Amino acid sequence: MYIVLGVTGSISAYKAADIANRLHKDGHDVHVIMTDGAQEFITPLTLQTLSKNKVHADEFEEYDPTIVKHIDLAGNADVVVIAPATANIIGKIAGGIADDLLSAVVMAAANQADIIIAPAMNTNMYENPIVQENINKLKNYGYHFIDPKDSHLACGTSGKGALADVDEIVRIVESAK
Repeated sequence: MYIVLGVTGSISAYKAADIANRLHKDGHDVHVIMTDGAQEFITPLTLQTLSKNKVHADEFEEYDPTIVKHIDLAGNADVVVIAPATANIIGKIAGGIADDLLSAVVMAAANQADIIIAPAMNTNMYENPIVQENINKLKNYGYHFIDPKDSHLACGTSGKGALADVDEIVRIVESAK
């Protein structure tokens, strides 16, 4: 299966390495897209080494002038999974904004690939009515969500907002399509 793994700027970004590694070891073709924020938490080299594919981050960096990267990634994708997904990327997608490579790929892939979103953020952010409205809006459009878990969070509080377990994310991604 051709999987696009989107990684956004959350402390949980380090878990994307395990997700990429597990999916690759299970025989999937994993292509990672990192937002600028994600690169503050984990390096592209880590995800490139584990996925065995070049990591994409720059929307305007084209390797082959005959291929439009975001359309190519989207067109090949069986599944696009965003793990971790911040409130920012969820809001962008819900608002139809495609101003970076990840949001552009999601917009281009939404009609032909399964889109799976695994939120990770502070409890107050996750429970914010605007974030919940955006999640519900995307669910109504057929996007799939993997609920965050209750845990002790990086900010020092406890509550719902921690990235779902890697095992659960991998299982759900592999059961798609």
